[in-house]
Amino acid sequence: MSHEQGPITQETAAADATIREGDEARIAAYLRKHPDFLLRHSDLVRVLTPPGTGNGGNVEDFRSFLIERLREEAERLQADNRDLVVTSRDNLTGQRRIHDAVLALIGAPDFEHLVQVLTTDLAVVLDLDVVTLCVEVADAKWPRAVASGVFTLQPGAVDELVGPGRDFVLFRKRPGERAVFGSATGLVQSSALLRLRFGAKAPTGLLALGSRTDDMFHPGQGTELLNFLARVVELCVRAWLDLPE
Repeated sequence: MSHEQGPITQETAAADATIREGDEARIAAYLRKHPDFLLRHSDLVRVLTPPGTGNGGNVEDFRSFLIERLREEAERLQADNRDLVVTSRDNLTGQRRIHDAVLALIGAPDFEHLVQVLTTDLAVVLDLDVVTLCVEVADAKWPRAVASGVFTLQPGAVDELVGPGRDFVLFRKRPGERAVFGSATGLVQSSALLRLRFGAKAPTGLLALGSRTDDMFHPGQGTELLNFLARVVELCVRAWLDLPE
């Protein structure tokens, strides 16, 4: 009677030779000293052959162990797949919103409409509660609103809010900054502050995004789309005001 077996490789042949030259008692002794061996090498569960019912002693326990390990692995894979689907869906939703925001910005017929898109339409498009545009002004003695959703800041305020040399900062479970959100500060529980560079001779700006959802923004999340949005805002403002780079 012939028996099916897998292809014999140099690796398996060497392993078989090592076992033949050694002593199964030593292998058994090693496993007794390391009862967590299969836990640390759970991939072996797939290839190990459980003892038959005729071998007596603890067979059912071993079978239960194998079944439990396979069940846990299946549940883990299902959970990973669910997380992947949710993450992919959220990423696609975020990407679509940013694209819609960019189209609204570049479609503004004049500078006044651009400001309206920034401070009104963007909050709706991005599913946020408040979006404001802030600009450092040399003669500003304190932050103040000059129009709905537009604030002036003291020179150096963006560095204080975002950090020197940084392009953005994200806050989770933290009230918004009154200097950039004004009367809407009480709504904000998470926020993203994005530095705007309008040109070498132009004042520094800030795009402030606020949400009442306390984990809409959080440190560690991907910021590629937010950076892209900030760069588009810079280009649009620079184009309408004819600012040099």
